[in-house]
This record gives sequence, structure tokens and C-alpha cells, in this order.
Amino acid sequence: MTIIPKPYGTWPSPISSELLTSAQISLGELCASDETLYWMEGRPLEGGRVVVVRDGSDVTPPGFNVRTRVHEYGGGAYAVHSGTVFFSNFADQRIYRIDAGGTPRPITPEPPSANSFRYADARLTPDGGMLVCVRERHEEGREAINELVALPSDGSAEPRILAVGRDFYSSPRISPDGRKLAWLTWDHPNMPWDGTDLWEAEFGAAAGLASIRKIAGGPAESIFQPEWSPEGSLHYISDRSGWWNLNSERGPLKSMEAEFGLPQWVFGLSRYAFLDGGRIACIYSKDGLDYGAILSPSTGSLEKLALPYTSYSDIRTDGKHRVFLIGASASIAPEVVVFDVRDGSTRVIKSSTNLSFNPEDLSAPESIEYPTGYGRSAHALYYPPRNSKYSGLAGEKPPLVVMTHGGPTAAATSSLRLSHQFWTSRGFAVVDVNYGGSSGYGREYRERLNGAWGIVDVEDCIEAARYLASRGDVDAKRMAIRGGSAGGYTTLCALVFHQVFAAGASHYGVGDLKALALDTHKFESRYLDNLIGPYPEAAELYRQRSPVYFADRISCPVILFQGLEDKVVPPDQAETFVDALKAKGLPCEYMSFPNEGHGFRQAETIRRVAEAELQFYARVFGFA
Repeated sequence: MTIIPKPYGTWPSPISSELLTSAQISLGELCASDETLYWMEGRPLEGGRVVVVRDGSDVTPPGFNVRTRVHEYGGGAYAVHSGTVFFSNFADQRIYRIDAGGTPRPITPEPPSANSFRYADARLTPDGGMLVCVRERHEEGREAINELVALPSDGSAEPRILAVGRDFYSSPRISPDGRKLAWLTWDHPNMPWDGTDLWEAEFGAAAGLASIRKIAGGPAESIFQPEWSPEGSLHYISDRSGWWNLNSERGPLKSMEAEFGLPQWVFGLSRYAFLDGGRIACIYSKDGLDYGAILSPSTGSLEKLALPYTSYSDIRTDGKHRVFLIGASASIAPEVVVFDVRDGSTRVIKSSTNLSFNPEDLSAPESIEYPTGYGRSAHALYYPPRNSKYSGLAGEKPPLVVMTHGGPTAAATSSLRLSHQFWTSRGFAVVDVNYGGSSGYGREYRERLNGAWGIVDVEDCIEAARYLASRGDVDAKRMAIRGGSAGGYTTLCALVFHQVFAAGASHYGVGDLKALALDTHKFESRYLDNLIGPYPEAAELYRQRSPVYFADRISCPVILFQGLEDKVVPPDQAETFVDALKAKGLPCEYMSFPNEGHGFRQAETIRRVAEAELQFYARVFGFA
């Protein structure tokens, strides 16, 4: 095949904006129950509706959206027992029960006001008679109240409070014999990756909790995913060593410089599950890549699974010999797969896309480590331009798009993302930065951002771009930076306080830290205490780190995208920033979307945003 020279950024691409939604669904929250596999699908073409699926068939019917608003980010929205599915419905936040062959019916009472009682992370007692879950109560004029509650699974009585008084609760887990309950708590200003407490208590359907005792944790130790083994031994992941490693009540099971845990932004995350013979199927992250493995606690051996994936988002088992995972790689879109540990056989159950792509059109990431401030190094995934039919012109370097992930305590992964290939297949280079503060590199790396948000992250993004320019990979005069949420804040800071990039795109990004501190939901309401400082004591620092107050310093075009129903970063932040730019006569574009919240879910929105951003860069960089 003849390769056609054509300017970078102008290559016709096999990945259209429509393919970003029509060809993809999201997959999450596996559940294995009675030899049957369940999972969740997010469907952009159905307005972002999330559906529970059982062995390929929908369980939840049209008109129901399986999402909870606890902590606003949700997760842990359904549970299964003996073929009966319990789920939180997004519209009213009540728990519904749907028996095999039946229709959904609510089992929690109508709340005092719309969406004021929200439920997440439910688990059922062994006999299926009771659910234990997290409830978040919203009452006028006060901060939301989080608690653990128990309720009969047939809805015959109202939920009963088991534990209340801490700022946050998560992960209620019932022992196999139904006699014990474990759970996590934490308090302001900590986030769950800063410090949590793991508790255990005797549990009775009538008596509630007794003999409560603390198992592990503290304000400087993050506990993640408590689980009971089939024999009734409590397991959990702790970062007391500096890395999220797997532990049991008897001590560490495997100590290594790798991350078995994740930041608990959502409920229902799973990074390990039990097999027969005392073995544990698990996922761990090291140097930006994920690995599936089998841990034998008796010997401490960790055997990698022979699978082609480099990124995993969930793992469950049948308790015997089958492992269920959601895996992906740079060339494989996320898919549900079953792995049999007896013979190593695999079977793909469901893929997130119904399309296949020419591997020559897909850019594979290079894991890079590069120098940054204070003599340290940072990490990123670099995607060079790639298209089977086109190459750049002789002597030309490609434009670069710097991706800044959200969180900011999240991480860029190596899974196939059409949103990245959308750019690389057109002749853009992309670097997805795991700046200081990102997860996956240990607690010390994660804590680099404490007191330094808007500085360390920005510096690491700038140095990633400069590093690639110095290597000769990209055009130093045609570099853009983009990001959503916290990544949008990093983007705006880079554009306001530095003059490295020629353009920027903020997707529902934070412009005013004071506004974020004073007008956001409970889960993140004290997040900035650690990232910036307590408010109002550090009010001047908040102003100094807020790009909206220094918009006149921007010397390049900016485009902003915002959902009008965003409760995490309210629209007035973007609008205030736009007003400031317009008042200074600076070039900017602004697109807002009704019925979109924090993160775009609707197919039409995703398509319009991709096209608008591409056209924006084309105008800035002078593409045809």
C-alpha cells in the first residue's frame, strides 16, 4: 500500500466522532452469583442510561437507569442474590427489586423530597433476607448525613440505622456465616485515599451491631476493599508500607512496590477475589501498567495470568476456578472475559465495541519517565501519530495534545481509548500524563500534590511536552493542553500561569478554587484542605491558584465545554471564566449542554464536543 504524505493533523481518519459513541459502551461492576455472570453497561445512545446485564440479556428494563448519586460519583449501584437483582434507580434514588421474570418494584420508601435519600454499595445476608448498604440523607440547610443502614429485602420495613456519626461510610461486607460485618469510615478533611478506618462488629438482624472494634487504618493509612474469605477471614488492602498491598487479619500477604488498590472515587471497586484452595485472583499496577495474577498466600508466590491485557477495571470469581475480568490494552477495547485457572483457557463474554480496527491505524503508547521539578521524575504514556494510509510531510513534526486526567488522584491507563485514537489517527501526537498526585506509583508519589495542586501537576504536564519536543517527537510551537474536571483546572493553570502551549481546551474544568470549596458536594467539600489549604485561612492562596482571577495573562485561544447540570463544578465557574476572557478581549469559545452533569454521557454531546475541539485546533494551527 502506498503511504500518502500529508500534513499532520489533516489525515482522514477511520475514527469518526460518531464512532466515539455509536461503537462503544462502558462496562463495569461484574457480579458472579450462582454460576451466573452479571455486569453493567453504560449506553451513550440511550442517553447515557446504565443497564444491568445477565449473560448478555438486559435485566433492568427501559425507563430505569442503574446509577446512584451517593458521593455524586456513585458506584456500587446493584447487588444480586439467587437471581434477584437489587438496584438504585437514578431518577428517584430508591432501591428497586426485580425478581426473575418480574418487573422492578421499590423496596425503600418515598423520600421526604426528591432524591433526598440515596443508597449505594449494598450487600445481602447469606439468606437473602436483608440488605446492608450506605445511605446518604440530604436535608435542607445542613450537610448530607452518611450512615450504614439495614433493610428487609422485600421492602416490608423501613431502613434501620446501624452506624452513624462519621463523615463517610463505605464497603459494608457481611461474613459468610452472616454473623459479622466489616466496613470503612473516614472523616473530613481526609479523602479515602488519605486515611480510613476498618471496623468489624458482631451483626444480628434484630440486634444490629455489637462488640465493635477497629481492625486497621488511621488518618495516614488508606484501607481499600475489605472482603471476607470463604473461611471467614477478613482481608483488606492497606498502604501502610507506602504501597497499597494485600493483607489479612494475620498480616501482609504480599509486600511489593506495586499498587493493588485504587483511589475510592466510586463504590463497588474490586481488585481481588477468592478462588478455591486459598488462592486469590488479583490485579496490581506497576509502572503504569496493570497485571492480572494469582496469589498463593501460603507461599507468597504471585503468578501472572497469561492474558493480553495491560489495563483492568474489575475482577471477580466464581469462588472456585473461574476468574472474571474487564480487561483492555492499547489495541483491545475493554471487554468482559472469563479465565479458567485450571487450563489457562479464556473466553470473551462481551466487548465494549462492535467494531474492529486495523492495528496499523492504532497508536500504541510508550511508557515514559522524564525529569521534572526538584530533581524528581514524572510518568506519562506517549502516543505517536499513527495511520495506515498517511504520513507527515518531510521535515515536519506533529502537533501535540497533552492530556490531563481528572481526580486529580486518578491515573492514565493503557486501555484502548478511541478518544485518544481520534487524535493520533489524524496526525496528532498525544501524551497522557500521570503527574505527581496520580495513583499507581505509591503513596509518596500520590502525596506530591498535597499543598501543591496547580503547581506540581502543571509543571509535570509542561515538562512532558518539553521532553517530547527535546526528543524531536513533536512541534514545540504547536502544543495544546486539554483536560476535564481537575484536569481542566490543570489545563487552565497551565494556560494562565505559563506560556508554553498554543491552545487549550477545558472540559467542565475548575476555574475558581474558592467557588469549588464553597459550592460543591459533601464528598469533595474538604478535599482542597490537603491540596491547597484549609479555607478561609488560606483564602489568599486560593485566589493565587485560581486561574479565573488571572485570565488576562492568557495569550492563546481557549475553548470551554460545560454541562449545565454539573453539581461538582457548577456552570458559573466556566461562565465566570468566559466573562473574564471576553472582558479582556481574549479569544475563547464556550459550549454548554443542558441535561449534562459532571462528565458527558449523551452521544450527541460527546460527538459535538469532539468535532468542536478538532475544528478549534484546526483554526489555531492553520489546518485545512
